[in-house]
Amino acid sequence: MAIKRQSKVDASFSSSSMTDLMFLLLTFFLVLTTMVSPNALKLVLPQSNSQVKDKALTTVSINSDLQYAVEAIPVSFNQLETALQERLAGQESPTISLHCDKSVPIDEVVKVMNIARNNDFKLILATSPE
Repeated sequence: MAIKRQSKVDASFSSSSMTDLMFLLLTFFLVLTTMVSPNALKLVLPQSNSQVKDKALTTVSINSDLQYAVEAIPVSFNQLETALQERLAGQESPTISLHCDKSVPIDEVVKVMNIARNNDFKLILATSPE
């Protein structure tokens, strides 16, 4: 005498709802990444063969009109040192990434280097690959 089960369990499931969810998440992140602008100043960086990957705690930008910015917040040169000291206070080995337009005179770059040296900040000059 064979005993048969009346109800059979179906082991399959529909993955269409999971596909819809993944598509919506992908669309959200694609739209979000196009809205985020890490460097709001438009700069043409000098080109270099050597690229150093180091995590900078803050960025200093100098555009072709010799306007300074700390993380896209405009500051004058006189306010630059205090803005960096406030931003990097309490950090173990503070690193600054210097983004300057290729038309900026070297004197302006040296001024920022001197500020970094006087405050024991490490400085990285941002370049674009050749």
